Amino acid sequence: MKSVSYNAPHLVKQRIHSGKGDYFRQLGSRRGIGLGKKLAKFNRSGAIMAKKVLAATLVEPKRMEVREYDMPEIGPDEGLLKVERCGVCGSDVHGWESMRRGVRILGHENLGYIAKIGRNAAQRWGVKEGDRVALEEYVPCGVCSICRSGDYRFCPQTDIGLGPDTLWYGSTSVSTQPALWGGYSQYLYLHANAVVHKVPESVPADEAAFFLPFSNGFEWACNYGGAHLGKVVLVQGPGQQGLASVIAAKEVGAACIVVSGITKDKERLRVARELGANYTVNVEEENLVERVMGITGGYGADVVVNVSGAEGTIAESMALIALNGTIVLGGVGNQQIPTAAVGRKNLAIKWAHGHSYRSVEMAIQTIASGKYPVGLVTTHHFGLSQADVAIKSVAGEGEPGAIHVSIDPWAPLP
Repeated sequence: MKSVSYNAPHLVKQRIHSGKGDYFRQLGSRRGIGLGKKLAKFNRSGAIMAKKVLAATLVEPKRMEVREYDMPEIGPDEGLLKVERCGVCGSDVHGWESMRRGVRILGHENLGYIAKIGRNAAQRWGVKEGDRVALEEYVPCGVCSICRSGDYRFCPQTDIGLGPDTLWYGSTSVSTQPALWGGYSQYLYLHANAVVHKVPESVPADEAAFFLPFSNGFEWACNYGGAHLGKVVLVQGPGQQGLASVIAAKEVGAACIVVSGITKDKERLRVARELGANYTVNVEEENLVERVMGITGGYGADVVVNVSGAEGTIAESMALIALNGTIVLGGVGNQQIPTAAVGRKNLAIKWAHGHSYRSVEMAIQTIASGKYPVGLVTTHHFGLSQADVAIKSVAGEGEPGAIHVSIDPWAPLP
């Protein structure tokens, strides 16, 4: 493989081999800039147009290189995805900071077109070359009792904490052939056990790339939390997953949706209201428990989705939860749970783990419906040479105002 090192913060020089000889090309790294006009333009047909693949590769903590990989051969049970967009998850920030999983291509929120597919895979997935699909991050074994029950996200083969041999898009090392396991790449290998979903052509790419955080919203607010018609839902934290939970709760008919945040979340709280929240609360200016109890006439919240991560938010959740309520912990950090505060409540606390197949389907269908201004959430996209800036933006250290960010591996220079 060939690699590109970042020699300056805003300029990269890469040696590319072409049929007419070698040449050097400068790669811009400003916001939204990709890998140059000389690269093949994105072709919606999915047809393969090159023998090499460029991918932003994590080579050491917080340092990416654009590397060149061989286009893999595809067997009858496998496929190849031409990546259209790859969303940047908050977990990518933590992955970017660690080499525990080795040198790898990040990115597990993958959207693209089937570029090549084996006969058996086409039959199993019900897709053909040129179809637009979304890819889940899980690569389950498909035969264990957990997979057979439908909870394939818990399959030991997908547990990246168990060791280097487990498979997970965006977390598998390039030493595991054929190397293309992450979406910060022009092409992505489709394992025989990959989980794919069809995506309508009508959905804008940036919005379609929001499918996985949105599926978490359905899974956490509705499947874990039980949000449905007439329920009161509180979302603590207006990030990607929190805003996804707002849309999900609205879609299933929640009667009242409250979203809490802090002063720096002012714009995100505005977006929450645009997406369907009835009330927003700045917890640096108002007491959240008093505000929720005031809004609900002392009833409290039936469902709390806690994706804040701030210390003390679980205690708040428990103080305002309704008698038969459910608290869903989607991203709370390491907090103490004050069990003495439960009192006589018939309370359920659930730890959220990813999403189900059904929640992904619900997310794609809801985005495609056009009922909600999802574009307010999908704020930025970057080219491969700016993958590090994309991650920093999600972490609040790069481009301001970022909520959901995606990688466009075919973004041209201006």
